[in-house]
Amino acid sequence: MADVVLMHTDDDVVVALRDLAAGETVTAVGVDPFVLRSDVPRGHKVARRPVPADALVHKYGQVIGVAAVEVGTGDHVHLHNLRMPGRETRVLADTHRATAPAEVRPRTFLGIRRPDGRVATRNYIGVLTTVNCSATVARQIARRFDPSAGASDWPLPGVDGVVAITHASGCGLEAAGPGWENLRRTLVGYATHPNIGGIVVVGLGCEVMTMDTFLADLGVADRPVVTYTIQDAGGTRAAIDKGVQLCAELAERIQATREEVPLSELVLGLKCGGSDAWSGVTANPVLGYASDAIVAAGGTTVLCEMPEIYGAEHLLAARATEPAVAAELMRRIDWWEDYTRANGATLDANPSAGNKAGGITTIVEKSLGAVAKAGTAPLSAVVDYAARVPRGGLTIMDTPGYDPVSVTGMVAGGATVVVFTTGRGSVFGSKPTPTLKLATNSEMALRLSGDIDLDCGPVLTGAATIPELGEDLLDLICATASGQRSLSEDLGIGNEEIVPWQIGAVM
Repeated sequence: MADVVLMHTDDDVVVALRDLAAGETVTAVGVDPFVLRSDVPRGHKVARRPVPADALVHKYGQVIGVAAVEVGTGDHVHLHNLRMPGRETRVLADTHRATAPAEVRPRTFLGIRRPDGRVATRNYIGVLTTVNCSATVARQIARRFDPSAGASDWPLPGVDGVVAITHASGCGLEAAGPGWENLRRTLVGYATHPNIGGIVVVGLGCEVMTMDTFLADLGVADRPVVTYTIQDAGGTRAAIDKGVQLCAELAERIQATREEVPLSELVLGLKCGGSDAWSGVTANPVLGYASDAIVAAGGTTVLCEMPEIYGAEHLLAARATEPAVAAELMRRIDWWEDYTRANGATLDANPSAGNKAGGITTIVEKSLGAVAKAGTAPLSAVVDYAARVPRGGLTIMDTPGYDPVSVTGMVAGGATVVVFTTGRGSVFGSKPTPTLKLATNSEMALRLSGDIDLDCGPVLTGAATIPELGEDLLDLICATASGQRSLSEDLGIGNEEIVPWQIGAVM
């Protein structure tokens, strides 16, 4: 195997495929041999040619940073000699305009058709809270139906379980503004999600997000909805018992059967977390292949994490179906710059310690790898956090990069399957929408084999291609959408990962 990989012919850096030692002569296809001047860990960048101080540094054929000092051929390129580039270095790139994806082998899955026409991949009862004060009651109700907690008569045929839809808000905030809107969109999105067959709503009784307010937002429901408050029920224990009884009654009413439906009925959430240098090389392009295939089939995919689009926004804007979509993306990038600045931070603070240990230096570099999840399809819309995503095509949802917050937004928006790529090793899962996890490298996939649904590491060794693994992923997505459980579902993960984006004054 080669020592390094060159991502684009115009790049100033290559990426180490193994731990490299100072003094070694490095060889690879398309790269003139050179001698290393320092040790370079696997996944990290090394200069393939001299770069003057203050010059732009390129990877993926794009700017990832500015040389903080003069960099020589064979130098390790990372935090010590690379700094964040300005937005003026990133321009619309005609070479990255969208290409209409070609439909691959036709696929179907076994879904559950809802009265509103949408198709579910799961059939849960949701116990939703209007306020954090009722969260414990909701969790205790769901626990009574959890086989791992001793429930012996669950699940019933055609019902996947009971999920507590809890959050840390609902009071101590003004009933207006962005924080309020995020919360109400999230709660309504979960309550009306295709994967929720029936809903029990539990309040305390004196919160800002009153039951009447929530029901007015919900409107006329197309599924069973029952509501009560802890204060009216007679306290915590009585409220738990009441909720258990209501869930048991709902279970008899919402049993569903599956039917064969086309891939156009799928809404796929695209997510990465715990990224490393291989995220933009293996797992994210594999997911991008699957995303393109789903869009080509008439389905819907959702890219989230606006702070991890920052630095690659020009590439996505160049793929917009109309100028207004590109303008809306840029407006939101401006908002994030202002938002982080107002809070004494910068968007370059996004890469985590794990990201940096894995070879990622700047948020621009991270974002260029992250947007590979969205393939090459045209960008058709940009929507608010937790807003219902339009049917068909690639949509960007404005979310933070924080994993549970971003996935919560996509689920509220209607995602019925989420695919989550990881390089350092995430153990994330979600309910009521299942999450599949993809590994960027085989070492981590083996180490966390109980959490990883598909290993994309063979792309690095040449044992598999991106299209081959993309086809495998599409088959796995369809099997999961048909009811096959993901590894995170088997582990019971997803009960604590519903985290609406809390923004604004908390009083």
